Amino acid sequence: MFKKFAMVKQMMLTRQLWQRLGMVAVAIALMTACLPEPDDNNPPPVGNEPPIENPIPPEDETIPEPEPEDPITQEIVGTVYWITDAGDRLALVPTEVPLTEETPTAQLEALFAQLLTDTPDANLSSTIPPGTELLSLMIQSDGIVVNLSEEFQSGGGSASMVGRVAQVLYTATSLDPSAPIWLQINGEPLEILGGEGLEIAQPLTREIFDADFDL
Repeated sequence: MFKKFAMVKQMMLTRQLWQRLGMVAVAIALMTACLPEPDDNNPPPVGNEPPIENPIPPEDETIPEPEPEDPITQEIVGTVYWITDAGDRLALVPTEVPLTEETPTAQLEALFAQLLTDTPDANLSSTIPPGTELLSLMIQSDGIVVNLSEEFQSGGGSASMVGRVAQVLYTATSLDPSAPIWLQINGEPLEILGGEGLEIAQPLTREIFDADFDL
């Protein structure tokens, strides 16, 4: 009798265990059915990661900016023409002069400032009369206008007249040897120079001078 009671109790416990296992299995099945099906077009989101920021150097370690390179400046050289005695004739002697002026007009004015002063060498001379001044100088589309004071016409013979014209012409065209020159005295065209009537072409170029005159 006692054994029979124990067997019945054991069967009841086994039955309760299976009932509980069945309930757990049903619950798991229900939970699985409620989950959404995976969508191939919408992959599951990746975990939120903080954006990568560009590294910023500390304030005390700023990167120095490169220093600008100095522009290459080309030295400009002009020429002042003096006179020397070549025995039976006069000859032009070029003397180079470094120029710091920025414009061609200012550069030519600087050359004439030297031409109308004392010569730089005892072996050199000038046939331009003392007191001659440069009244104005203009660079135009048709040539260079050189306006001198009336002292330019005074004194000297034909050789001196030719020499002074050559000095002015070659100095004025030292930056552009092919440029024509318009010579003026007190603002008037210089067509006849000196008492001997030396005719001056207007405009005058180096080519014309070399063809018409001989120092």
